[in-house]
Amino acid sequence: MTVLLNRNYVNPKLNQLLNKTEKELSGTTIEIHYLDANFPFINKFPLLPHLSHNDGNKIDLSLIYETKNGIITNKQKSISGYGLFENPNLHEYNQIEKCLNMGYFQYDYPKYLTLGKINEELIFSEKGTKNLIENILKSQHLGKLFIEPHLKTRMGLKDNRIRYHGCKAVRHDDHIHIQLK
Repeated sequence: MTVLLNRNYVNPKLNQLLNKTEKELSGTTIEIHYLDANFPFINKFPLLPHLSHNDGNKIDLSLIYETKNGIITNKQKSISGYGLFENPNLHEYNQIEKCLNMGYFQYDYPKYLTLGKINEELIFSEKGTKNLIENILKSQHLGKLFIEPHLKTRMGLKDNRIRYHGCKAVRHDDHIHIQLK
C-alpha cells in the first residue's frame, strides 16, 4: 500500500541511516520494515494521522515480534503494521490512559488503521526491538526516535534522542518513529 501511495520515499541521509542500520543487523534475523514515509516532491500531504511525514526526514518502522518460543520473526500483527498496541504492564507508567483522560481522543486513532489482524500468536520482542533501536541510535544523523515511555523503560533504553511525542500525536507503542536532525 505504501508503494502504491508513494509513501516509501525518504531523503538520502535517512536512506543511508536505514542502510547502515540494516548492515549492522546482518547476522541477525531482524529486518527493517517501514510503514510510512514521504517526500515533499512526490506527495505534498501527510498520510493521516501523521501531521509531520511530509519532508522525507521521517519514517515509521514496525516493531519486532517473536513466536511463543522466542524466535524472532519478520511478520507483523496487523496488515498495515499499525493499531495493535503493546500496552503498558500493570507496574509501568500509563501515558496512554493519561492522554485519553485529558481528552486527546485521537491518541488511540491507529486502532482503526490495522486493515485487519494477522499473526495473532506473535508477541512483542523486547530483545529484537531493542536491538533494532540500539542500531538506529548508532547514527549521528538521528535526531529523534519516538516510542511510548513504557516501552523505553521496559527495554532499558537511556538515549536522550528517544523522546515522548506528546498527547497531541498518536500512540507509539505499535511502531517506531525516527527522524533526522
